[in-house]
Amino acid sequence: MIGRLNHVAIAVPDLDAAAEQYRSALGAQVGAPQDEPDHGVTVIFIELPNTKVELLYPLGDASPIQGFLDKNPAGGIHHICYEVDDILAARDHLLATGARVLGSGEPKIGAHGKPVLFLHPKDFNGCLVELEQV
Repeated sequence: MIGRLNHVAIAVPDLDAAAEQYRSALGAQVGAPQDEPDHGVTVIFIELPNTKVELLYPLGDASPIQGFLDKNPAGGIHHICYEVDDILAARDHLLATGARVLGSGEPKIGAHGKPVLFLHPKDFNGCLVELEQV
């Protein structure tokens, strides 16, 4: 069901400093900041030859990323994102196996303009999983 790894998301306490570190220390291709109000985050994508790294920073007071940073002030890996061909079929299969889909269970549009869902970390070995339809 899952396809390739789309990205690894890292919550950061300072978006500009993190982007500059990837740009200068690692020589990475760093995208522009992108506000995603529906998800309460500002993101920057780091393009790699085989996948992406997504830097996450809180957008607004109700951002779920702020809670993560309150518990992890230095930041850290927040989630991993896998690609799926059909997000509704993937959701239905996961629900049938007992996995929990976060939120309403209906896909939202993610940072790449494609439908996404998040799966409860307790169902996936402590890892928050995002599914993105390709």
